[in-house]
Amino acid sequence: MNKLVWQQDFLNGNTDLRTWNIRIGNDLVDDLGNVICPGWGNNEQQFYTGHSNNLYIDESGLNLCARNETIEADERSFSYTSARLDTKNHFSFCYGKLIIRAKLPVGQGLWPAIWLLPQDQAYGPWPASGEIDIMEAKGRLPKEIFGTLHYGKDWEHKRIDEFSYQFDHATINEFHDYELEWNESSIRWLIDGHCYAERSLQAGIMPFDKPFYLVLNLAVGGWFDNVQVDEASLPAVMTVSGIWLYQ
Repeated sequence: MNKLVWQQDFLNGNTDLRTWNIRIGNDLVDDLGNVICPGWGNNEQQFYTGHSNNLYIDESGLNLCARNETIEADERSFSYTSARLDTKNHFSFCYGKLIIRAKLPVGQGLWPAIWLLPQDQAYGPWPASGEIDIMEAKGRLPKEIFGTLHYGKDWEHKRIDEFSYQFDHATINEFHDYELEWNESSIRWLIDGHCYAERSLQAGIMPFDKPFYLVLNLAVGGWFDNVQVDEASLPAVMTVSGIWLYQ
């Protein structure tokens, strides 16, 4: 697992986002663009935009910025804007070691995430085809991160395998390498090279044997940490300086 097969160097001024989809709105939609439910299925409060004050590249890397600003859309009013992007239909992979170097914002109600969704829903709609959360954080808990698998035949039978890691002398508001090692038999979660969780994969039961694409987003509010948003922490920025996939 030592061949570099994909890289995004956001510290290189020539980097662009052609291999990424910039998502707009507050609604979770299906592959045909039909709305499934608002709040991206998680009661998220933000409206995602592609505006340059929400999504931009500077000397620190790729920045996703959540702001306290009102936006009117879809006959609704939203108090927050932010950014979400993914590589669906541009880049997906099955097995390998993925490293994302990122710095995350601190503040109650902030929900930064680095995660994977199935390129093709071979086993059916969520959660049947799986979800791999490489890193999620609760902005009010700056010394803790989470790694999670979602799967199961349907909503009523969904399974959630969640693991967490506590920093001793660091916080999420510094750059760290968030890593996923994935092969036919297991998925491992690492932080700065240290493995803090491993889950064995059961063939025929767990759907993690197909290509997945990468998602980066900074949510505001939502069920993951159902607390009131501390608007004093906005604007808040999630910065990704680089991404590397080895196979």
